Amino acid sequence: MRNIEQLPEVFMITAACSEIKLQVTGMTCGSCVMRVEKSLKTVPGVREASVNLATEHASVQADATVTADMLAAAVRKAGYEIATTETTLQVEGMTCASCVARVEKALLKVQGVQGATVNLSTEKASIRALSTVPVATLKSAIEKAGYTAKELQETKPAPTPRLPAWLPVAVSGALTLPLVLPMLLQLFGIDWMLGGWLQLALATPVQFWLGWRFYRAGWKAVLAKTGNMDLLVALGTSAAYGLSVYLLFKHAEHGMPHLYFEASAAVITLVLLGKWLEQRAKRQTADAIRALNALRPTTARVRRGDAELDVPVDQVLVGDLVIVRPGDRIAVDGDIVEGRSHIDESLITGESLPVAKGVGDKVTGGAINAEGALTVRTTAIGAETTLARIIRMVESAQAGKAPIQRIVDRVSAVFVPVVLVIALLTFVGWFGFTGDWEQALINAVAVWVIACPCALGLATPTAIMAGTGVAARHGILIKDAEALEVAHAVTVVAFDKTGTLTEGKPSLAAVVAADGSTREEVLRLAAALQKTSSHPLAVAVMDQVRHERLPVPEAHDAQALSGRGVQGIVRGQTLALGSTRLLRELGLEEGRLHAEAQRLEQQGRTVSWLVQVQSQSDAGQQRLLGLLAFGDTIKPAAVEAVSRLHQLGIRTVMLTGDNRGAAEAVAKELGIAEVRAEVLPGDKAAIVKELREAGDIVAFVGDGLNDGPALAAASVSYAMAGGADVATETAGITLMRGDPRLVADSLDISRRTYSKIKQGLFWAFGYNVLGIPLAALGLLNPVIAGAAMAFSSVSVVLNALTLRRWQGVAHARAISPADPTGSTNRQRGSVAALGEQR
Repeated sequence: MRNIEQLPEVFMITAACSEIKLQVTGMTCGSCVMRVEKSLKTVPGVREASVNLATEHASVQADATVTADMLAAAVRKAGYEIATTETTLQVEGMTCASCVARVEKALLKVQGVQGATVNLSTEKASIRALSTVPVATLKSAIEKAGYTAKELQETKPAPTPRLPAWLPVAVSGALTLPLVLPMLLQLFGIDWMLGGWLQLALATPVQFWLGWRFYRAGWKAVLAKTGNMDLLVALGTSAAYGLSVYLLFKHAEHGMPHLYFEASAAVITLVLLGKWLEQRAKRQTADAIRALNALRPTTARVRRGDAELDVPVDQVLVGDLVIVRPGDRIAVDGDIVEGRSHIDESLITGESLPVAKGVGDKVTGGAINAEGALTVRTTAIGAETTLARIIRMVESAQAGKAPIQRIVDRVSAVFVPVVLVIALLTFVGWFGFTGDWEQALINAVAVWVIACPCALGLATPTAIMAGTGVAARHGILIKDAEALEVAHAVTVVAFDKTGTLTEGKPSLAAVVAADGSTREEVLRLAAALQKTSSHPLAVAVMDQVRHERLPVPEAHDAQALSGRGVQGIVRGQTLALGSTRLLRELGLEEGRLHAEAQRLEQQGRTVSWLVQVQSQSDAGQQRLLGLLAFGDTIKPAAVEAVSRLHQLGIRTVMLTGDNRGAAEAVAKELGIAEVRAEVLPGDKAAIVKELREAGDIVAFVGDGLNDGPALAAASVSYAMAGGADVATETAGITLMRGDPRLVADSLDISRRTYSKIKQGLFWAFGYNVLGIPLAALGLLNPVIAGAAMAFSSVSVVLNALTLRRWQGVAHARAISPADPTGSTNRQRGSVAALGEQR
């Protein structure tokens, strides 16, 4: 999974542009999103800007000339703030004031650094930077300037003067309760009212102190020539408050009139309460990321020489020997060089039980060592570890936008102006028909406060965050939001056979010699052609040769024949080993081996033919030397995986380079009716395109190097973890263990997520479509309208959170009794030797 975007980095240079990520604070609705995107796109050199309301992240594709500071200024111009952090580093090697200046200059050159102060006497550097600037980048800048930098303390958010989130809600509630109490008491026949001046005293701090955030954000929206929820709340509550003040002063000497202080104060209180609940709920949607981040150890025990040292994990180097004691969390990716144990990888792969591992096996940073002591040779650290790449992938998916969200954003952009017009028409209409400007204003206030663009903006991103989070928890990594959305509509799943539906660890089942050859000779010559190959079939041949202790002759000029096999020169003879397709291309007949080959194929065996293409003693003579038959075990979960897809109404297709007889035998056992056999690597993509052109939404599941084109051609692409890197890079969805049932699980998650998106949008649109007319007709009290608005977005977020309770079949039964170590697929090598025998 190389080259997956790294979210914590400020920018990543590509061939043509860089990507800069910012954390934006202060956004409340879809209108805010559109305003930030619009402002970012005005910066010269910006090609594309995407803002996610739920994650509060902005992702910008821009020319290399665009800096993070330029983008931060654009965000502030739109009326929002950029999250920053303060980091203190210990700097060693400074000797004079010029050293201080050099370090400060180096830090200020880093994208996103807003200030840097270096103290020579304390040897400390205090840096204020965007929260997306990694500490490693700051340390690297100092080291390039010729000094040594160490992290002195954890990076912490820059201090802000904000009150605790719950305090404004509590204070506002305490001040508002006496104002709404008379309205509540009337339900019980009790007629009681606070004095007008006391109402003014209670409502004023709510309006202008606790409600100041709405004025500030609303005014910024006006300056940006747009609108948002804050503007609607500010206008509505100000109108109710202003009307009440006017009536109080006008009628103060003639008895107390009906005032509307309770409406303005209650709306502000309810909106504050709703926003507080919404933020709490939104934080829960990010639980998956927090859980993954919590897996990262901070220190590692490293063996250096004869000593074992506890060092910060960022100081561990590739090649270091890391000691992992029982109960420890593994700090790095690596290979076990000493010891045996069971490893709990449940939070990474979704595997429900610990997996037995020993010398030569790979371990993943973040996993827990159970009972045995291990020594691990480090192969990946920091941002290159599997856990770091998983986190980046999930963050990237959660920060992205599904296609449906772009439509919602366009609606949100015009929502507030439309509501303002409706409120104005409401006032004009009521005043024109009744002549009662007070009632006309109150009805306009109800329109202002009931309109809620927040629910529209949150429906899609919160569902996607919850869906991708629960998927990650079960070993399903969704690379982008579009893959999650498209997967719900999949009608056909095309499987590659080897390593996806089978274990991908074939064994040599039979060697049959033709007339004039012997079994041992056929096996030795086949081994010679494949001696340097890591293809699974080549590995099976070499295992058998080692088992029988047969000498293997040298081969020269060995080369792969794409999708057909391998060819080389052994003892002066040009030999070829490959599929039935290769045999036909050479114009040879199977002869007396035909019946034996058919029998083996009917058993699901893959047959390879060994052919003498040319001999020094008999130029131009071609003859068949023998055949080799390979067997590959079907994964225990594969039959259930196919059955579950059929239950979901999805058609299954198996693609393989195997001969038709072997392919159909495997497909019959799996319950797959449609088989495409003897398929060359390039033909897989063509078959996927053919299925799509027939009107199907096609998912392709593979794990090999030659699956890349087919993965790219599919509507939704799946890669089994442990497969070739190109497969995991191309795929939109990565399955972290080799359990094919995860395909059905992922489609189920996608369907449920898309259902939550539709439910959220239906509620958000329906609420506004029904609520605004009712308010305009005078059928809603402003207090009730404000309560409805405040809790509409909360209900959308809470509905999305129900996805977190999802449990998949593959998770519930990840390990079968017959297979206590699971059916995870080992890493596969290059397919260069035998080609596409799959």
